[in-house]
Amino acid sequence: MPLFVSTFVNKLDAKGRVSIPAPYRQILAQQDMGTLYCIPSFVSPSLEAFGNTLLSQFQQRLDKYDPLFSENYDEEAQVVLAAAQPLNFDDEGRVRLPDDLIAHAGITERVAFVGLGQKFQMWDPERFEPVQRERIARARAARTGAAS
Repeated sequence: MPLFVSTFVNKLDAKGRVSIPAPYRQILAQQDMGTLYCIPSFVSPSLEAFGNTLLSQFQQRLDKYDPLFSENYDEEAQVVLAAAQPLNFDDEGRVRLPDDLIAHAGITERVAFVGLGQKFQMWDPERFEPVQRERIARARAARTGAAS
């Protein structure tokens, strides 16, 4: 299964459209209908983006619960499935980011696409820069600690 890798930065136009990087579009196209799903991140001012593969894996996780009599099912389904917005591609490989998602991520003029394997995140590049530095520092510290 191909993974979302690399980091790209593309321009957000005045209508809220952004071109999804071609390698990401290719991965999404391989996942059945090529739909892109997007939710606000629960832990950062970014957007979580994924295709049908991750959505199916999440549904399999929900299958351990009774959908009619389980509060756990309702809670988990609500935070992901009820929040997920399917974004459709135009002929140029762009999607229109809904205003509420743009506001959540604080995206203004550009969008950083950060490949994270089964998903990718969309960030305002200026907001992502310190997060990227912190993630690298934590990874280095964990590696240094493991090597001791």
